[in-house]
Amino acid sequence: MSEEKHSVEASTVKSHAQEPEVDIGEVVEEELVGGAPVRRKGIYLLPNALTTASLFSGFYAIVAAANGLFDNAAVAVFVSMILDGLDGRVARMTNTQSKFGEEYDSLADMVAFGVAPGLVAFFWSLNGLGKFGWAITFIYVAGAALRLARFNTQIGSVDKKYFVGLPSPSAAACVAGLVWCFHAFDNAAWLTALSVLVVGGTGVLMVSNIFYRSFKDLDLRGRVPFAAILLFVLVLIVIAIDPATVLFTGFLVYALSGPVRALFRRKPRRAA
Repeated sequence: MSEEKHSVEASTVKSHAQEPEVDIGEVVEEELVGGAPVRRKGIYLLPNALTTASLFSGFYAIVAAANGLFDNAAVAVFVSMILDGLDGRVARMTNTQSKFGEEYDSLADMVAFGVAPGLVAFFWSLNGLGKFGWAITFIYVAGAALRLARFNTQIGSVDKKYFVGLPSPSAAACVAGLVWCFHAFDNAAWLTALSVLVVGGTGVLMVSNIFYRSFKDLDLRGRVPFAAILLFVLVLIVIAIDPATVLFTGFLVYALSGPVRALFRRKPRRAA
């Protein structure tokens, strides 16, 4: 009995010795340094702080829409887009990419570009349609979730020049831009129909196999003609005059560009 007891205690001590020592609540990631795996504790503050700010903006959009402040809710979605674009670039510039940051960013995007725009549109217009209204809203939210999941699994296997399906930030911009443009209008039948079309249509486009330009192949570091900066100033002025209309129109044109390009690309093949 004593020998069995000692053997059990020895195996228990050995198993505990093999377990990694991790502080409760701490994040531990394994990175390759010089070809060898190295375990690191903690997270990078700057990029994850920007991701948290994007998440907060999406959460605020939901709260503002629930309180009837639809213009504030729409602006908050666009603020989330700006912050979401910054966190990844800051991480690459400061060499602070991490697996935790990728997962956190994806979850924040689901709230900011999936749940938030859907609920903003629902509180604004679609809630008057009963079950059909929340069904259209769910199509958008589910489309955003599926789009993000597919994007995470296709990293490195798709041409960086294109997105497969409408990107979730662009879909959120279409929905938020619609609310921002028409939030002061009376809830007429044509406006409800437009809401159904935009919310449901962007939800379907996100999970489609239509290709969209990513514009990642643009060289922003090289020299450009002096007229380019003048054109950029002109664009800023146009946006400043009526930001809601300009942003909604711009992102709606981008959302429609995918189906239009796909349609014209298929016509010559059928003729051949």
